[in-house]
Amino acid sequence: MTVTTGTPDPVPGPDRDPGLQPERTRLAWRRTTLSGTVVAVLAAKTVLHGGATPASVVAAALCCALWLVFLRIAHERIRTLSATPRPRTLTSPYATAAALCTVALALCGALLVL
Repeated sequence: MTVTTGTPDPVPGPDRDPGLQPERTRLAWRRTTLSGTVVAVLAAKTVLHGGATPASVVAAALCCALWLVFLRIAHERIRTLSATPRPRTLTSPYATAAALCTVALALCGALLVL
């Protein structure tokens, strides 16, 4: 008689063929990063060529900071998607941070245009 301790091994599920889904997700992260880059560059251009007011400088600096944060999150996710055929799920804090960075970046860009 054998006695086992701990939890039993999980029952293996059916093999999942991810197809091109991880690649499409990587491309979506890259596309979103590219659009954030465009917003940050246009924000800097607006400040440099449109007359630098304190509010515009702060908005442009905030755009650049938000872009850097989003770039870090996106790079980590792209690396995770490339590392394994079955990547782990994006955690809620990272998903929330990415969404907030995207919305805040759009708002800062709109503030500069107005």
